[in-house]
Amino acid sequence: MNKLPLTRDLVLIGGGHTHALLLRSWGMNPLPGVRVTVINPGPTAPYSGMLPGFVAGHYTRDELDIDLVKLARFAGARIINGYATGIDKGAQLIHVVGRPPVAYDVAAVDVGITSAMPDLPGFTTHAIPAKPLGTFASRWDAFRAQADAPQLAIIGGGVAGAELAIAMAHALRDKQPTVRLIDRSRVLTALGYKARQKMLAALIASNVEVIEDAEVTEIFAEGIVLRDGRTIRSDFTTGAAGAKPHDWIAKTGLDLHDGFITVDANLQSSAPEIFAVGDCAHLSHDPRPKAGVYAVREAPVLYDNLRAVLSGGTLRPYKPQRDYLKLVSLGAKSALAEKFGTAREGPLLWKLKDYIDRKFMIQFETLQPMTAPKLPRTLALGVKDALGDKPMCGGCGAKVGRAALQSTLPDPFGDDAAEVQPGQVMSTDHLRALTDDPVLMTRIAVVHALGDIWAMGAKPQAATASLILPRMTATLQERTMAEIMTTASEVFAKAGTKIIGGHSSLGDELTIGFTVTGLTQTPITLAGAKPGDKLIITKPIGSGTIMAAEMAGKAKGADVISCLDLMVQDQAHAAVILGKAHAMTDITGFGLAGHLRGICDASGVGATLDLDTIPLMDGARELSAAGVRSTLFEDNRTGAGPIAGPSMDLLFDPQTAGGLLAAVSARSSVAAFKKLQEVGYNAAIIGEITEGSEIKTR
Repeated sequence: MNKLPLTRDLVLIGGGHTHALLLRSWGMNPLPGVRVTVINPGPTAPYSGMLPGFVAGHYTRDELDIDLVKLARFAGARIINGYATGIDKGAQLIHVVGRPPVAYDVAAVDVGITSAMPDLPGFTTHAIPAKPLGTFASRWDAFRAQADAPQLAIIGGGVAGAELAIAMAHALRDKQPTVRLIDRSRVLTALGYKARQKMLAALIASNVEVIEDAEVTEIFAEGIVLRDGRTIRSDFTTGAAGAKPHDWIAKTGLDLHDGFITVDANLQSSAPEIFAVGDCAHLSHDPRPKAGVYAVREAPVLYDNLRAVLSGGTLRPYKPQRDYLKLVSLGAKSALAEKFGTAREGPLLWKLKDYIDRKFMIQFETLQPMTAPKLPRTLALGVKDALGDKPMCGGCGAKVGRAALQSTLPDPFGDDAAEVQPGQVMSTDHLRALTDDPVLMTRIAVVHALGDIWAMGAKPQAATASLILPRMTATLQERTMAEIMTTASEVFAKAGTKIIGGHSSLGDELTIGFTVTGLTQTPITLAGAKPGDKLIITKPIGSGTIMAAEMAGKAKGADVISCLDLMVQDQAHAAVILGKAHAMTDITGFGLAGHLRGICDASGVGATLDLDTIPLMDGARELSAAGVRSTLFEDNRTGAGPIAGPSMDLLFDPQTAGGLLAAVSARSSVAAFKKLQEVGYNAAIIGEITEGSEIKTR
């Protein structure tokens, strides 16, 4: 909860090592009044120091990756899962694929480099660059699992290319691999004489074939072509030839050096409000090679300077060291060390490298969520019990439960939307933010509000908005409103309707809601289910558990992003496919069991659920087994009433923008299920309607 108004936007483009360390420091000592945003294509950022060890098989993918979702939560930052494609420094906007531009007062760029070779024919289609690391790691994981007597080609004979070649040979040593390292001149020229000789010996010992003075002219599916006409077979071709800046940087209008952003001693670019660090930056005051050690050492300087420029303080210069200890993996658990021209190798150096790398990563694995503020010494009775032992969930996890409503409303479990006149239905819904990204939260809130209309088989007609923004300056209000309304208009337009009005105010936290009307000749209600009907669900469940875990820093970032992606999946096509359902609802705050209870009570029937067929979101089962619960869980379990048979806690998990639950005739259920899957829904037939009133599981 923001006690002080937000006044400045700090946007971090990229999740490189410098930004990761910055976020850790920010979480421990944030600057009040600053809204921090992280833009990165993916929930994780691989640590470059451990990549060769990962390729060799010494580290798992989880050990390789920094979880940016957890890190952003710790830092109090919103994270945008997307690709930045440009900076408009005049308007101070950052362009991101698939969303409105992101405004900034101060920005920092840490996007690393790429080893892609787009000008080399066939590279984009048939090869994989070693950088960015995330995509390479995923492709290598898949290839290694199915490789059989593979042939591999690494283009680029620098230290990185040689290190990868040795690691690949080691990982595939039991599969008779053929590994070739190809360079247009000599390999390993960046190393001193002693280190180069030791590295060449390691290549020979690993049976890596070194091909020098050979220029690659084309890459095809089965291999590569050299300028001298030779064709070399390759099942896995990667590029590790040098460091190239990302193409979009050239269009920023910033001063560049060989395509990299030129920065001064304060890490500021030619636009003082834009900083750049890591491999994407060129240190004009003291040029240095592209190496992760400089990115790590830049982090405290960037942290201090961002705080200074955002608060009117004094900046301090970054002074890079003259040389650094280079530790190079040698496939097996051995490493080469070089500094000041002296070279050593052996298992002890691997242990040193492993210790340094793990020490770096453990910084991001031991983050603890910020503790709640201390309570006053004297409190009214019941305050501690009402607060509970964890923060209140957002989304539907923050709603009033089924059991609480049952005793207060005259008909709390009627249909999803009310029929205000023949052929027209209306519903209203709002959500307390479960993500600080207004664009993503708006998409979720729109899909959630439309769910009630789709559940009744209606077509959306019109909508009004109800918005509460956190306390912020007029400038930030304008930016946030622009993001919300642009996104809402886009999603509603896709659904065939538009926003015709609304209301906004300021409060403690972001809350987004919509009132929606829809048109239908024959509304689908809760009351039409018949014994023998099959129960079809159109989305996996588990979002309440995953988002509760995310708040506590316990969920994997990849699972959180996957969960959010499912939330924004609309149900328009599903509603059409299920248009002949006897009864239908959308699964939201009351959970699967609670909403099924609503159908059974209204229809005067019972139901049997096949637990093994219910689709679950990635990570939900493990988190539930570990005892993670949404704050609405207990009320939902009470409100669902008795359920006979095996237990599954996720039945009572509140869903946000959940899928549809439909009772469909047995005769048409299989065809409907197949159509749902054909158009992209992770749908399932999860049980059937029965005689009586009891809900059972099996």
